Amino acid sequence: MNTAAGWAKRPESRTGVRKQRNRIARRLFSISAGFIFLVLFAIVTMLVQRSLPLWQKVSLPDFLTGRVWKPDQGLFGLLPFILGTFWTTGLGIAFALPLSLFSAIYLAEYARPLTRTVIKPVLDILAGIPSVIYGMWGVLVVVPVVQTTVAPLFSRAFPGIGLFQSSNPTGFSILSAGIVLAIMIAPILIAIMYEILLAVPVGLREASMAVGASRWQTIRYVVLPKATSGLIATLILGTSRALGETMAVLMVVGNVAALPRSLFDPAYPIPALIANNYGEMMSIPLYDSALMAAALFLLLIVLSFNILSSLALRRMLQ
Repeated sequence: MNTAAGWAKRPESRTGVRKQRNRIARRLFSISAGFIFLVLFAIVTMLVQRSLPLWQKVSLPDFLTGRVWKPDQGLFGLLPFILGTFWTTGLGIAFALPLSLFSAIYLAEYARPLTRTVIKPVLDILAGIPSVIYGMWGVLVVVPVVQTTVAPLFSRAFPGIGLFQSSNPTGFSILSAGIVLAIMIAPILIAIMYEILLAVPVGLREASMAVGASRWQTIRYVVLPKATSGLIATLILGTSRALGETMAVLMVVGNVAALPRSLFDPAYPIPALIANNYGEMMSIPLYDSALMAAALFLLLIVLSFNILSSLALRRMLQ
């Protein structure tokens, strides 16, 4: 009877052990997820704390709209760096978007399996190349081409448009940074857009072609509308990636703290400002605090883009 009673109690004991293990696993996973939020909170807290001395001397509007950056004189105007960031990012996205979208459509809808097998590893390699390599390529190839060919060509073709006039003979410019940035982020955009297009149900394509639509009509009126939210989310993620790019842009953009007025003018994005100056001249009052405030502003912009991307993806999944 003792043996029978022992066997009767074993299922209950095993159930208790499983429940205990499940509780331990759940707590472990919760701690891991909470650690991510803790890291983000710690970063934001550190940036806010380190930037507080600046706000005691400089107002937020003056900091964001000021045009002069002279730390030794106590002048901290971030506007040239904000414009430099948005100019280079916007131009890079403008170049990368059509290239990425058309390439993704080709791979998802037209390419043969062998072609996909060859191109996909190449995209992975391009996406994994360090940014400094792209920067070196930009200095050795893109900047000379912009200096000797593109800038003179645009100046002659658009003589009355200041946006295309070059007053910078070096080639280190917003256009050079935009080209390098586009080449950097295009492989990532192509890979994500390709997966999003493949996620569109095959039945929708078959139904469209069954009523006589061509392949391009199916792509235009069925596939792309269905994948629009995901493609927009990919674009926002690519923009976030471009906003934070430092080394490659720093090497080709010129790094001049002035308001850019032409594609051929040099600029000074916020990541380049932080990378170039942090750790130097820290004896200047408020310099460290100003750089922390610039980093906080950049972080908030990137977080905003990531939130928008998440909302777009959630809408796609509904």
